[in-house]
Amino acid sequence: MKKYYYTIGEVANLLELKTHVLRYWEKEFPQVHPKKKFGRNRKYSPDDIEILKKIKYMLHIQGFTIDGAKKKLKEEMKHREQLNLDFSLDKKKLKNRIKEELLEVKKILSKE
Repeated sequence: MKKYYYTIGEVANLLELKTHVLRYWEKEFPQVHPKKKFGRNRKYSPDDIEILKKIKYMLHIQGFTIDGAKKKLKEEMKHREQLNLDFSLDKKKLKNRIKEELLEVKKILSKE
């Protein structure tokens, strides 16, 4: 069963990292923002975990520096946000088009 939130220990085990590394990355990368519940326990979402996997890959496999990984991740997030924005604009256009067509149907039906 997939969980909605994971503890820092679970994430550390999953990514084969130490918890202090996760806490450091949390300070360095604003894209990682686990929720902090009562007692300041961190709860990482699946999205947080995906970002952490990407950071680990960039730092440990691709050889990025912290600064380089920050820049790359920021660019990718900006690009992703732009795609989401474009998609939402398309949904608005579609919604308006459906609304216009329904108004046309309403006019036709009211004439009968």
